[in-house]
Amino acid sequence: MNRKDFLLGTLLAAPAMVLGKNIVKGDALSIFPVEANREKGASLLTPSNPAPFIVDAGKSRFGEVVKFLGVHPNDLKISSKDTDGQLSMFDYVGLAKVGPMLHVHFYQDEVFTVIEGQYRFVVGDKTHVLTPGQTIFLPRGIPHTWIQLTDRGRLIYFLQPAGKMEEFFSLMNKLTAPPTPEEMDRIHAEHGMKVVGPPLTL
Repeated sequence: MNRKDFLLGTLLAAPAMVLGKNIVKGDALSIFPVEANREKGASLLTPSNPAPFIVDAGKSRFGEVVKFLGVHPNDLKISSKDTDGQLSMFDYVGLAKVGPMLHVHFYQDEVFTVIEGQYRFVVGDKTHVLTPGQTIFLPRGIPHTWIQLTDRGRLIYFLQPAGKMEEFFSLMNKLTAPPTPEEMDRIHAEHGMKVVGPPLTL
């Protein structure tokens, strides 16, 4: 074996020896550069909700029925409470060709995957038409909106970090009358967003 092969083999073997040692000791967490003990700091390896869970189709995480514009189911599937505020996920079913106002998130990135139907997304000065199976990433700080192009559609989307979006949807769902523009601005600001334009139309 030449010197180069020997050195390469030694370098590759070292991590495996450390991993094996720690696993044999029953201390696999110690190979990662984070503290497993929450008293010493939050761990990337310790789930905030230690129990797996399932949310059934047509249901939301905690049973609250939230409908976008009072009509379209927008079910919470994974809560910020499950992820220490790092992530929330929603399942939206569109029953008409509508969408949100042009808005910007100051603190959250969004990711949408089209499950059913067709959608037009406007992100900054770009327009994209998405069909089932396609995913779009919407960075924080960039104005965006979307509109459903088909009679029925479905989106799975998540926000990272979660921010106050669950609270925003819950509050909007409980309003008994359309908010004034001033109220809309205040509600959005309280939840880390700003309305910057009207919704799209066909």
